[in-house]
Amino acid sequence: MTSDTSNDDDLERSLLRRIASGDRQALAGLYRPYHRRLARFLSRLTRRPDVIDEVINDCFWIVWQKAAAFRGDSRVSTWIFGIAYRCALKALRQHGEEADVDVSDTAVQELADPSSDPQAEHELRDWLGKAMARLPSDQRIVLELAYGEGHSLEEIAAIMQCPVGTVKARMFHARVKLRNLLPDLAGQRSPKAVP
Repeated sequence: MTSDTSNDDDLERSLLRRIASGDRQALAGLYRPYHRRLARFLSRLTRRPDVIDEVINDCFWIVWQKAAAFRGDSRVSTWIFGIAYRCALKALRQHGEEADVDVSDTAVQELADPSSDPQAEHELRDWLGKAMARLPSDQRIVLELAYGEGHSLEEIAAIMQCPVGTVKARMFHARVKLRNLLPDLAGQRSPKAVP
């Protein structure tokens, strides 16, 4: 964990303690920086802005109610993303939807190597976005949390409430699928598929 990340987490832990004592200003101080990050993350599960807003509001209602219960076993961001992920799954079930994805430039850009040719970089991002959209939602979410949000495998496991081995398997299978899909999307023959 870098010192910036550590400093951010210390500040967020302080805000959680204040929220636990009923400080609405502290809640607003935590809500503002997380709103955009959560909206971007949740857009990987649904394209419906009303559901995204509902989930963010539900998430911060839980943060308000459960701030005192935060044990400190993880970073605050891991705890909040975990709440948001579970709220999203619940909201999608209630709305009769399955998880969908709108692959962001952030995750795609993190996965793509920077190029000196802007046209080639744009094409690569386009192909990678199309390929990621073809991945199962659990694999897309793992890639987003790792590359888009910078969470460790252990943090992703905590967010998704699954073993680290499951996260590693999803990451492995997502990479294999991307490696096999990208040449096809680029109009080239793909290498022999790996199961």
